[in-house]
Amino acid sequence: MAPKALIPLSGISTLTARLRRSGRKIVFTNGVFDIIHRGHVDYLAKARSFGDLLIVGLNTDASVRRLKGKGRPVQPQSDRAAILLALRSVDYVVLFADDTPARLIEKVRPDVLVKGADYALSDIVGAKFVKSYGGSVKRVRLVKGRSTSALVRLLGGQS
Repeated sequence: MAPKALIPLSGISTLTARLRRSGRKIVFTNGVFDIIHRGHVDYLAKARSFGDLLIVGLNTDASVRRLKGKGRPVQPQSDRAAILLALRSVDYVVLFADDTPARLIEKVRPDVLVKGADYALSDIVGAKFVKSYGGSVKRVRLVKGRSTSALVRLLGGQS
């Protein structure tokens, strides 16, 4: 397998097609991952356990500001991507600027789509699409009391 990498959005379909041809089971998740904490590490490790490699869709700075408001993200997308790629469980990161990962999920066509158990299955963006071609959707229980929003509040910011 190629080394860990930040993949441009324009190259994700080619990468995943190559990985699929080589028989790899592709797992996908997405998020902001602004201040990496134990909850993120546990979540990403569990997500990775569902397949052969993990691709993380990472919200761009502009999309985070739209979704989370002024003052977020705390760290720029280049730093967030580098930190994710330093984790053993993450194989590839791809930035996306949309408010939802729907179009990215259609490009990746993961075998397994993963989100936190705080999402109802019916609320998981891309779930219906992934199931339509035989993929699966997994919900991972989150570590109680661990969240970026809580950390930002603790540090005196807003979230």
